[in-house]
Amino acid sequence: MKKFTLLALLLILFPINAQNKFSSSKCVIYFEASVPLFEAVEAKNDDVNCTLVPNKSEITFTAVIKKFQFKRNLMQEHFNSNYMESDRYSKATFKGVIEKFDLKIVTEEEKDFVIKGKITIHGQSRMITVLAKIKKAGSGIQINSNFALNTDDFNIEIPNIVIAKISKTVNTQVNCVLN
Repeated sequence: MKKFTLLALLLILFPINAQNKFSSSKCVIYFEASVPLFEAVEAKNDDVNCTLVPNKSEITFTAVIKKFQFKRNLMQEHFNSNYMESDRYSKATFKGVIEKFDLKIVTEEEKDFVIKGKITIHGQSRMITVLAKIKKAGSGIQINSNFALNTDDFNIEIPNIVIAKISKTVNTQVNCVLN
């Protein structure tokens, strides 16, 4: 009888736990590090993984560096080999907490939330705080955030020959629909 009760309890709790996790492997990160009067330095990665565990307010992102796509192949090649060293540092990650997050208050209307956590890029980790807009989207959750990162914080060196053409401030946009 005890085994049956334990099994019944596990079967009841497992679906509840599984429903409390939202994820997607198709989130988008777009960045821009352009300088006026020079060629646009921008890329998009639309193959980013994200997981949200609402009852813990935990959110994680993982982006494969080589999946950032540029308009020009040469720019992408330089990005991967000269700046990001993507063979050595293949991923960028973020693990954080959405402050004051409660799934019950998320509606179809966007609400501002603060997300704090650790971002790791180019082998360097930093604590960051960003503002995100979160809302219900169908049966899932939509998260959008815009923030700036500095290449110096992640030991990403910009060669002197192009330093005037690439901004050290990287404007970053994250868009995600989690189901």
